[in-house]
Amino acid sequence: MQDTLLLGSEGIKKTILHGGTGEIPKFITGAKVTFHFRTQLCDDDRTVIDDSKVVGTPMEIVIGNMFKLDIWETLLSSMRIGEVAEFWCDTTVSQPSEYNRESWALSDEERLKVVPVLHGQGNKLYKQGRYQEATQKYKEAVICIKNVQTKEKAWDIPWMKLEKMANTLTLNYCQCLLRMEEYYEVIEHTSDIINQHPGVVKAFYLRGKAHMEVWNEAEARQDFGRVLDLDPGMKKAVKKDLAVLNMRMEEKNQEDRDKYKGNIQGLNSIFMRRLVRKPSGYLPFTAPSPSFLCAAKSLLRRGEIN
Repeated sequence: MQDTLLLGSEGIKKTILHGGTGEIPKFITGAKVTFHFRTQLCDDDRTVIDDSKVVGTPMEIVIGNMFKLDIWETLLSSMRIGEVAEFWCDTTVSQPSEYNRESWALSDEERLKVVPVLHGQGNKLYKQGRYQEATQKYKEAVICIKNVQTKEKAWDIPWMKLEKMANTLTLNYCQCLLRMEEYYEVIEHTSDIINQHPGVVKAFYLRGKAHMEVWNEAEARQDFGRVLDLDPGMKKAVKKDLAVLNMRMEEKNQEDRDKYKGNIQGLNSIFMRRLVRKPSGYLPFTAPSPSFLCAAKSLLRRGEIN
């Protein structure tokens, strides 16, 4: 047993019980990790909460932002192949079983059969406005697909069919995130799809809407323009979104003008305070020096003049 190691994350300590082999793997998005685990409480009895070996099936997770289970990726990313380690976590840790053991213990054939069921359940929840619950269905379906996809050769026909299915579900997931106002996560997921598949219209459209919500005007216009290039039939929807974008940007520009006007008034008050008090009154005001103007502009940029 090696000495306890403190990982680069607050509240996590690691003890290597059995060393693994080779270098620590550098996981990329979409990589699958298979492992056994046992979760225990830090009480006197070391109460076991969950144990994959008792169940008889190792855990499998897919690495990537959409599939994270709190700190589990952090723990696994510190281990070598074949390593056995114990982690002490002074933080909230979701159980891997929350990944839904029923799905990760399925065979590949069973996983592919459950995907359309989860897809349908997600669509129904979305229509009911239950967006958080819908994201869980879409996420679980994507996980099933990714687990099967890792066994196929990248970019071959079977792999591409699975990729198309996963992209459809991921974009449905992003539609839920838009409703939940998780705009930056939408931008992240849609960008991942666009980088791999630059012809997916819906990815550009959803990313454009997300950019619009966070005031990224140039990026939103560029994405909406790409939508029209790929699918002119989207003209009506894009026209409506651009009208909303124009209205919002005008409102924002007016707010900026009002704020700038207030800053100018504040700057004028600074100039007036430079009058020198004399027993007989005030000296005439003279134009400020270049160095003073430079300092005043710096204050404006830092927001110290209101």
